Amino acid sequence: MSTAGAGASVGGSSVGSPSADGERPTGDVLAQLAARAGERPAGVSWFVPGRIEVLGKHTDYAGGRSLLAAVDAGHTVTARAREDRTLRVRSQTADGEVVLDLDDPSSTLDPSGAPADLPAGHWGGYVRTVAARLAANFPGRLRGADVEITSTLPLAAGMSSSSALVVGLALALIDLAGLAADPAFTAEITTPEQLGEYLGTVENGQSFGSLRGERGVGTFGGSEDHTAMLCGEADALVQYAFCPVRRERVVAFPDDLALVVAVSGVEAAKTGAARDDYNRVSLAVTEILRRWREDTGREDATLADAVASGPTATSRLRELVVGEGAAGAGSDGYLRGRLEQFLAESERLVPAAALALEEGDLAEFGRLVDESQAGAEQGLRNQVPETVALQRLARRLGAAAASAFGAGFGGSVWALVPRESAEDFAARWLAAYREEHPGREHATTAVTRPGGAARRVG
Repeated sequence: MSTAGAGASVGGSSVGSPSADGERPTGDVLAQLAARAGERPAGVSWFVPGRIEVLGKHTDYAGGRSLLAAVDAGHTVTARAREDRTLRVRSQTADGEVVLDLDDPSSTLDPSGAPADLPAGHWGGYVRTVAARLAANFPGRLRGADVEITSTLPLAAGMSSSSALVVGLALALIDLAGLAADPAFTAEITTPEQLGEYLGTVENGQSFGSLRGERGVGTFGGSEDHTAMLCGEADALVQYAFCPVRRERVVAFPDDLALVVAVSGVEAAKTGAARDDYNRVSLAVTEILRRWREDTGREDATLADAVASGPTATSRLRELVVGEGAAGAGSDGYLRGRLEQFLAESERLVPAAALALEEGDLAEFGRLVDESQAGAEQGLRNQVPETVALQRLARRLGAAAASAFGAGFGGSVWALVPRESAEDFAARWLAAYREEHPGREHATTAVTRPGGAARRVG
């Protein structure tokens, strides 16, 4: 990924290139874990990519579809085994050191070993969540470690740096302890998709089969990010459906195109106060499903299951969100808009856009992506003026398609442009945005392509 910001351009390259046929020489991530599961290595290192959600806004936890790219930038997590039960984690991109006792990983310590609370929204909450869940699911198996995290991924920019932290730390700790050979692990996790689904539950606190849930990070998301990071392919987009995770399609990404990502400068955090806004989007799905179950007597697990239950299901769902109190927590019609956004995005736009790209119809692809952006603005209501402006500017400057992505409430916008002119487009896009929003001096751009799934790099 190459980036530009504050008038500068810095070149970069993908980490860990694939073989000529697009397959990883060392196999998928689960095969890499299993290959050394009987060893006790002194150290391990994993690269975990960020992801771009090309389409599939807030669909995964509702059982819907997404079209995803694992990009060529991400976190590298390096763990060195210790002789004691202490986990120490440092990050190049965040302040401080997180210290945990693996015999009580729900509590954090200061550098001297005394108990210390983390402030609300601290990145160490993700570290604690991963360690506590693995310790609970695989008692006594984790090894103490000194962990260093470096990154080429923009933080809180919608490219899921937080989930990349969860995945990277989990992979390092699983690898260091040889957990991929543990009977409790192999009984539930036999594919990379299942590993992605499990790590999604690590983050949201739900159980995964017999692997009991613990306190998550406080957001009610799904496993889209984790799946993209573990199952993405170089030079291709992957289409997945969720709950359970199912691969539906691999779409070759044209050699002559690139994705330019503009980071708005509005932090798309999922901790602290921003968590409430994020959770409103997901809790609306819970409320729609509650009404459906109460009305029909059915026990469909997801909104997608409800939609697929019969030919009249969609019309019945629409009836359930019309009228007084249809917004759940308010009376502004939010549930109605949320339902329509899901129906359009998951049932129609994702498969149609994948087909359009596969057939090389960029005009149709762009039209469908514009419709998805409108659904985010009007249905999810998770856009801010900056991300709206970036999407409009990208299209005005000639991008074949452009959309905000990620949790929303800030973050980034991607644009699909010719590869040979991507850097020039990025510079013009950033200049136009800064002219329209002069207060966003920290806005940046990055040029990227699908770069493949997580892999061991040491």
